[in-house]
Order: sequence, then C-alpha cells, then structure tokens
Amino acid sequence: MRFRQVHPILSRLTTGTAALALVATSALAGVTALASPAVAAADPKAGEACTSADLGKRYPFTKSVKVEPTITHFKGYFVTAGSTGSQAVKLSTQTQVTVAVGTSTTIKTNFDFGVLFKAEASINRTVQKTTATTSAAEQTITWNFTQPGYYGLYQGTRKVTGEYGSLNCDRVQRDDGTYATQWTERPGGQYTTFSTIEEGAIRCEDQVPASSIMKKAQEILGCDGTAAKKQDKKAPAPRAARKHQKASVNSELGTSAAPPGFTCLPGTYRIGTPDRKLYWTTFGAGDYFRLRPGPRLPEGATWSVCEGPQSNGRTEYALVNGYKGRCATMTDHSDTEGAMFRMDPCRTADDYQRFYIYRDVPGSDLVGLQLKANGHMVGQERVVDDTAMRQYSAGNTDGTGTYVLQKI
Repeated sequence: MRFRQVHPILSRLTTGTAALALVATSALAGVTALASPAVAAADPKAGEACTSADLGKRYPFTKSVKVEPTITHFKGYFVTAGSTGSQAVKLSTQTQVTVAVGTSTTIKTNFDFGVLFKAEASINRTVQKTTATTSAAEQTITWNFTQPGYYGLYQGTRKVTGEYGSLNCDRVQRDDGTYATQWTERPGGQYTTFSTIEEGAIRCEDQVPASSIMKKAQEILGCDGTAAKKQDKKAPAPRAARKHQKASVNSELGTSAAPPGFTCLPGTYRIGTPDRKLYWTTFGAGDYFRLRPGPRLPEGATWSVCEGPQSNGRTEYALVNGYKGRCATMTDHSDTEGAMFRMDPCRTADDYQRFYIYRDVPGSDLVGLQLKANGHMVGQERVVDDTAMRQYSAGNTDGTGTYVLQKI
C-alpha cells in the first residue's frame, strides 16, 4: 500500500519552545537608527567622481553572496502504526549561525548594517541585520503524525555568506597626468547572516526542491532516494559559535616621537576644519582631543605625521601629538559608533593607533582619515568649539569628516 505524501506545513499543530530559535540583542529602534547613510539609494560606484567633501565618507558594497540551507536543530524519529497522532519531539542542536561583519558579531554601526542590507537586497530575501544568533538550546516541537514512517524533524534557516568591500574617496592620477578625486575600492572582509527560522517534518518519500531546507533535512535523515531508513539516528553534537578576536596590543613605548618602523615627515602639522577656524587640540597627555579655535594654539595643537609600513594597499600613519609625544588612539579598542578618540602612549603594534589618509588633488591640503583597526572614519558631532573627535563607521554625510592637514 502506498502512503500519501505528508505535507509538513499542513500537518503542523503547535510549536513548543521552538517558537523562535533566535537570540537577538538589538532593539528595533536601533535598526531604524542605523538605516540612514549606509543604505542610501544613490550610493556611489568605484571609479565615479567624488569631491573633497567626500574624503571622510565610506560606503559598503557586497562583492559576493552565497545562500546555503542550514539545519540548526534535528531529530530522526520513527513512528509505528500504533503511535500516530500529536507528539512532542525534542530536537538536538545541529549547528549555530551567528551574524557577523568582518570580525564583529555586534552589529551596531551604519557600515555593518549597510553590508547586511545590501546582501539582503541582492538575494531578495529578508535576513538578520542586527546582533543575532540561532539558538544553541534543545528545541521541542509538537507535530501531528498522520501516517507511520521514518521522519526527520527539523528547524533550519538559510545561511547567507559572502565577501564585502568599501568605497572611499581618494586622489587618483588620470592617464593624461592630471589628478582627480574618485571613489576607490578598499578591502573589506567576510560577512554572515541568516534568514527566517523554518521547521517541519520530512520523510524520504517526500518530493522537495533541490535547494530547500527540507532537502537538507532529508540528507541528514540519511535518505538514499528510494526508501526510508528504519533506524533512529543521533544528531551531530553542537558546534560552538565562531569567535572573533582582535589582535592583542603589544607593549607600550611610553613617551615617544613615533612607534618603531615609523618615520615622521619633516616639520609639524595642524589638523583642522577646512575653513581653518578650528583645530585638533589636547591639553593633557590622556585627554580627548577636540576642536579649538586658532591661530594661536598651544603645543597640544601640533602634530607629527609619521609614515609606516604598507597594509591593505595603503600606507599606515601614526598621528603623534606635540604634547608629550602621545599618539591619537581609540583607547578602549571600541567599534562603537561615535566613540571618542584620545591621546595614549604610542605602541609598537596597535591598529587602533594607525590611520589611512585619503587626499585631495595636488595643491590642496584637504584629507580624510580612516582608522585601520575597523575602517571607521574620523569625524565629530558638529563643527563647534570644544567638540571631541569621534569615529563613524560610514563617515558623516554632511562632509564634516574632511580636514585640512596644514604644515606649519
């Protein structure tokens, strides 16, 4: 006698603890707040012209995307002729999927949100765009079994992975020897996210789409395409979520003119707003540096620009302040949007003290500055006296991330 095919969606009764196999830690309000500059409809493309006001901006784009059906929880379950009906079944953890952009699993910046937004748009399917991971806990679902047979009960999602890059405005030399500013492609990294959680029951006899979560569940069930297995199978042991760690900071140098491997350019510089009315200034060794009016400025308003090795196709720079030779630093090693820079002893190796400089055309001293550690751009909340310098993942749309690097 041929069994009628079971349709999992129709036969589902209720869901127990499996109502949401998702742990999310970001509020909806945070998502709304992140949706502005990184996902603008008119994002630039590599090779397009930019202006000096764009030197402090950064835009994400996706270079590749892959969608992979993934089973997060599973249980092989044999139903005999006398045991049909509604049954609660515990599913063991198969794997976990964690949202990540580069090395960060905490999604709270415009840039990270922009990467995931663009991945979502490219596959035309809703994905997680906040800090989230699928559950590691055992899940229970209640299912109405109308026929005997060997079933695979599952929860799963579509894991979305790929590579992203970023665009920064920078000076380029054209074929005729002249210079211009245009959007240039910069290195990015890998991203991971996932779509909505699905659950169901599947048998080997069921005909399902080749690239579906149901098909993935059949593979784990051990289906060979002709008959169902008649033995229970244990789900693989849980795998720990991938942990992302930043490189540790090496020894401090104390008071120093420049870190080892860096050579300071001749003379000293002032860094300020393009109108040359406000300049980066600090009044203490560990103080935040902030905008203060010129032209008469204290020693803490002078900077040495020290050139170091190449990384990611660009030269690294350390910005050493004239007051006790301290380096501009993101001291708490934070990726937080709007975190403030301050002065700290120059270190042998610390990517939170290293910057990339994006320049305007020759004859102009306008620049944009990018922190090597996380790609965030230097900026401030508003152009006003005593405003501290901060980091912004995508820069500021109003052009306040453009500065003058003025040799004294």
